[in-house]
Amino acid sequence: MTRETDLADLIRAHADGAAAVLDVREPGEYADGHVPGAVNIPLSQVPARSGEVPSEGRVYVVCASGNRSKSATDTLRAAGLDAVSVRGGTKGWVEDGRPVTSGARP
Repeated sequence: MTRETDLADLIRAHADGAAAVLDVREPGEYADGHVPGAVNIPLSQVPARSGEVPSEGRVYVVCASGNRSKSATDTLRAAGLDAVSVRGGTKGWVEDGRPVTSGARP
C-alpha cells in the first residue's frame, strides 16, 4: 500500500529545509515549473536510478496530481527508502500559491 501525505506536510518540511523532493514527471513538465529544489527523475527511470535518491530522511514524491508519484513511491519503498507520495502533487503546490522554479535545474 502506498504511503501518502498531504500538501501541508510537504509545505512544512520544505519551509524547514528538510524536504528532499523527487519530481517524477517528464522533463518538459518539470521544466515548465516545479517545487523549488525538486530533483527530476521521470517515473520510467525511477527503478534504474533509485540509487540517486537520498537514502537519509523522508523523500516527498510529486508528479502533476499524485498518480505517478504513487507508483514511484512504491518502487522507492521497496528499495528501502522512506518515500511518501504527495496528494495533489505539483498542481496542488501551484494552486496553493507556492513558488515554482522553471527550467531543467532544481
